[in-house]
Amino acid sequence: PAWLRRLCGRLLSERLLRPSGVQAVVRGVLEGAGGDAGAEAAAVDWRKCDAVAKILASCPQQSLSPQDYYGLVCPQILDLLHIQDKATARQFQRVATSTVLAVAREQPQLAQQHLLQPLLAPLRRCAEA
Repeated sequence: PAWLRRLCGRLLSERLLRPSGVQAVVRGVLEGAGGDAGAEAAAVDWRKCDAVAKILASCPQQSLSPQDYYGLVCPQILDLLHIQDKATARQFQRVATSTVLAVAREQPQLAQQHLLQPLLAPLRRCAEA
């Protein structure tokens, strides 16, 4: 029903905007993914990662503004690239890279500001030095 979809969307949005909310949502959705080593399991793993990326890249209707949403969520997305656990890191990196691509397609200016500039800042500092 529509009311349930709205409620789930609101709760998901609230969780994403909290500190470490992106990581909690990604962990929750991907939990149990990639347990088998087969090609079918790998395909399911990719589909789950892409689905999570689409969720993260979409600014919720309840959000104050896309600028506010991406300002809170994008630093958390970049944090996914720094997970230490190898098995978890692979999935989180897939989600992060797919999300960066999706945001860059949908909101190029906000992706530049909140994802690409922070991601490339160390390289830019090295090039300037």
